[in-house]
Amino acid sequence: MNPMHELFRKIAHKTAEAVGSARVFVLALTVVIVWALTGSIYDYSQDWQLVINTGTTIVTFLMVFLIQNTQNRDSKVMQLKLDELIRASRPARDRLVDLEDLSDTELQKLQNEFERIQKHASERANRKNSSQG
Repeated sequence: MNPMHELFRKIAHKTAEAVGSARVFVLALTVVIVWALTGSIYDYSQDWQLVINTGTTIVTFLMVFLIQNTQNRDSKVMQLKLDELIRASRPARDRLVDLEDLSDTELQKLQNEFERIQKHASERANRKNSSQG
């Protein structure tokens, strides 16, 4: 694996864990409160506003990439786990392994099929419960 990609993956993972913590939320909230309280000191000037605008813009810009990287990785991991479950489960249909390659129309047809299966299963369960009651 490319060392640069591996380094970015590790940094993105650690950063995502950190920024998702309560401690970092409290820190960010504190920064905003301090900024708001200092407004009167700086007469609510454009420079005072520029500080928070620039800071939040930079943080948001960087976080978009970190969050997207983490989501992409989590999606791949989840997909691999689901693929393994499908392969291990018989009589699962092998065509379900490559769902991400289907067109939107094909996905909709498959979703409709599973909704019909779910409806029939619910009806059977209701009949079974009615006959037992």
